[in-house]
Amino acid sequence: MKAVFIAFEQSLEERILTILSHSNIRGYTLWQEVLGAGTTTGDPHMGSHSWSQKNSSVLVVIEEEKVEPLLMRLEMLNENKPLLGIRAFIWDAAIGL
Repeated sequence: MKAVFIAFEQSLEERILTILSHSNIRGYTLWQEVLGAGTTTGDPHMGSHSWSQKNSSVLVVIEEEKVEPLLMRLEMLNENKPLLGIRAFIWDAAIGL
C-alpha cells in the first residue's frame, strides 16, 4: 500500500475529488484551508490580507498499482493550471486496523 498526500490550491478541490472518483479511489481524508508556500514557484497561500489564497489537501492510502494512474491524472490537471500548483507526496503505508 502507498500513502499519497496531495496539496493543491483550494479552487481545485472539486476537480481533485473528481479525479479520485474516476480513479476508483473511495477512501480519503480531506483538509480544507491548509496554509503553505511552494518551494520554488508560486505565491504563498496563507489566508491573510497579503496572501489571501488557501490550499486544501487530501490523503489517500491505495494499492501501489493505482499510484501511477493517479499521478498521471494529477499531472494533466497541473499542466492545465500550473500557477495554482498541485503537489503529491508518496510513501509506504501499512493499514493497522
